[in-house]
Amino acid sequence: MKDLFVTGIGTDIGKTVVSAILTEALQADYWKPVQAGSLEMTDSQRVKSLVSNNKTVFHPEAYLLEAPMSPHAAAALAGQEITLDSIRLPQTPNRLVVEGAGGLLVPLNARHLIVDLIQHLQLPVVVVVAHYLGSINHTLLTLEALRSRSIPVRGLIFNGAPNPASEAYILAYSGIPKLLSVLPEKDLSPAIIKKYATQLVAGC
Repeated sequence: MKDLFVTGIGTDIGKTVVSAILTEALQADYWKPVQAGSLEMTDSQRVKSLVSNNKTVFHPEAYLLEAPMSPHAAAALAGQEITLDSIRLPQTPNRLVVEGAGGLLVPLNARHLIVDLIQHLQLPVVVVVAHYLGSINHTLLTLEALRSRSIPVRGLIFNGAPNPASEAYILAYSGIPKLLSVLPEKDLSPAIIKKYATQLVAGC
């Protein structure tokens, strides 16, 4: 795996934790193009607190928005408009993990969604999945949206309480490989992230 875009089947699925694991496993740089809300502890700051290698560089956000809302609404509240042309991949010789905001169809402005940003950046995707009632539908819809735009999917990472039956169905129906399962952890720490990073590297 080289550069990757981390998306999820919805909001609060675990993209930031998975991004930290991928960043640690690849010793990659990390970038969150659009941060809306949680400025007291941004996703970049959270990943930085969980990554222990000395190679990762954390690149500044293209948009840092105060309101914990959909990016288009948070930008409007701040008197801004998010444009794809203003979001450019950081120049780095290292691999890069890019974390999205919410799911694929989260709006960035009146015309563009997160999925348009992925196409704009021309990156393959890792999809984060959590199990809940309706998650099979949300996962398959996410994969279908990516497939319809010919965006390559490197694999799925399951986060949270396991559901073997749902997982088996998603994998069999989609044909997308599972990269890792991240179980519920009482306390997240660099050691926990490194444990999963080691599992990921071994599995690849």
